[in-house]
Amino acid sequence: MIFRNALVYGSDFHFHEGGFSVEDGRFSRVLAVQKDDGIDLGGAYVVPGLIDVHNHGNSGKDFSDGDDAGLRTIARYLAKKGITSFAPASLTLPEEQLRAAYEAAARFAAEAPAGCAVLRGIHMEGPFFSEKKKGAQNGAYLQNPDYEMFLRLNAAARGLIKIADVAPELPGALDYIEQVSKICRVSIAHTSADYEQAKAAIRAGARHITHLYNAMPPFLHRAPGVVGAAAEAPGVLAELICDGQHVHESVVRATLAMFGADRLCLVSDALSCCGMPRGEYALGGQRIVLDGTVARLADAPDTLAGSANNLFGIFRLALSFGISAEDAVRMASETPARALGVEDEVGTIADGKRADFLVLAADFSLTRVFLAGSEIEKD
Repeated sequence: MIFRNALVYGSDFHFHEGGFSVEDGRFSRVLAVQKDDGIDLGGAYVVPGLIDVHNHGNSGKDFSDGDDAGLRTIARYLAKKGITSFAPASLTLPEEQLRAAYEAAARFAAEAPAGCAVLRGIHMEGPFFSEKKKGAQNGAYLQNPDYEMFLRLNAAARGLIKIADVAPELPGALDYIEQVSKICRVSIAHTSADYEQAKAAIRAGARHITHLYNAMPPFLHRAPGVVGAAAEAPGVLAELICDGQHVHESVVRATLAMFGADRLCLVSDALSCCGMPRGEYALGGQRIVLDGTVARLADAPDTLAGSANNLFGIFRLALSFGISAEDAVRMASETPARALGVEDEVGTIADGKRADFLVLAADFSLTRVFLAGSEIEKD
């Protein structure tokens, strides 16, 4: 199949006039197709499918419920919204409940149902967090880092854990980071760590920051904390919930200047209430209230529980905040692909890679979604 007359987002992270072919579900002749017969895209933008490395659910379904049908619902919704790959994030819950969710993820990944976003890994968010910075995580299930528990869960997931969160100030955390970092990417998260503690975690092997600024000490000129430690460590990637609620748009722009698009992952941190009407929902055994695209704890309304926006909506908000399209696309595709270690398969439009791509109108609204070169219905 040949596509022509488009503005294609190239592997150099810029748009180029041209086209491409899809053969056996993979890109070929990227930017080499110019005037061949084929599908005329009318000058539309073509970008890689988006990749969400931090997503709890949508459509009333939560990954942590461990429900096979629910996970399929989540992945089908994501695909229709232009999120073609994802890493579902678990919550702070008992080990047996996490095991059930991880086993469901392994089954789903092996099946790879048609019309669904591809599950590229699991983001293990919790339970090794600080009580003071637990946010909307359920404090009843917090515990100190446990490497053997991680190994048991990763075995249940058939090796799918790609990001594992930890608060580095907890007892045993540095040893845990050193061990787990040999298996997957370790992320600093839900932490009271100061600058020195964060630096120690990075030296031990941490290479990721979960929802930068949220559930951690603020970035101050005399106490730079996790943010400062991460900014000056070139190998560390950071997530950003670019919804104007979790992080102010001015801080989004400043963070891009500090880190660069090659080190930032736009994430949704979407909850089960994403795509649902206003009302009350559940999160890890706690009640949350959805109002618009933000969810808060019912018993602590000043506490953000997470987002109710999908990653494509987050991407559009980044554009509205003044982030260039080139940077916003990279932060929602190529950088997340590297975070999950799947950059050789997805994340850019290049010969040989899986043909997951989006066709966008002049205003960057979503018009068409393709999974492995086949168009799917979008909302």
